[in-house]
Amino acid sequence: MRIDSHQHFWRYDPVEYDWIDDSMAVLRRDFLPADLRPLLDAAGIDGAIAVQASQTVAETEFLLALAADAPWIVGVVGWLDLCAADIAAQVARFAERPRLVGIRHVAQAEPDEFLARPEVVRGVATLAAHDLTYDLLVFPRQLPAAIELVRALPNQRFVLDHLAKPDLRSGEIDGWQRDLHALAEFDNVACKLSGLVTEADWQAWQPATLEPALAAGLAAFGPQRLLYGSDWPVCLCASSYERWFATMTSWLAVRSAEERAAIGGENAAIWYPRIAKP
Repeated sequence: MRIDSHQHFWRYDPVEYDWIDDSMAVLRRDFLPADLRPLLDAAGIDGAIAVQASQTVAETEFLLALAADAPWIVGVVGWLDLCAADIAAQVARFAERPRLVGIRHVAQAEPDEFLARPEVVRGVATLAAHDLTYDLLVFPRQLPAAIELVRALPNQRFVLDHLAKPDLRSGEIDGWQRDLHALAEFDNVACKLSGLVTEADWQAWQPATLEPALAAGLAAFGPQRLLYGSDWPVCLCASSYERWFATMTSWLAVRSAEERAAIGGENAAIWYPRIAKP
């Protein structure tokens, strides 16, 4: 089964999605399953995992409702307030929903030490009992806190989004690469090959621009802990879905058939074990 492990849906609202600034004007409209399905069909992709883009429980409910109506949305990475006093009860309640596969917080918008805070660690610790994965969304400077969180919870499954967003515009990635390898030393962490085009020059990037980041991700995690993702529709700021998919297909062409299958979907089924078959 081929899976796009990272994409978003929304009914655009300028208040709820206030992170979409003027530079991202292309995103200021609705993006729904009917918009994505033809792109997946053209790429030969069977299913997708929808990931939260707004920090509300209503967003989680919205994505779960979409997944209930579209079986090819094989999972939802939703949002819950991990610092809430009743987070264990909230997680238990939402874990009854068959398409919920994980939880994410937009930690990149928080102070650098956010993920290492005791209340966050306690919240994430409630997920493992329900086989829910935690998605790490961070900038490179926040990788040390992510490492502290992962170290504290060895029985929790983690997936790093967008390779932790290396600064491909400047090309200054030595510190990011060092911390990426440090995170990858923990075998309960996998990584999505997604979101890179929006960390490069949106107009000028070429496949070679992304090669250092992709090579570093492969060296750190190996093919058994990498997941293909598009970050659609956010990728549209810098690339069509077709161009991103072609870029990844070309990059993977030198890998074995087994490794291509793993990165293209099999790993997603391992790292999000609650996903449904489309």
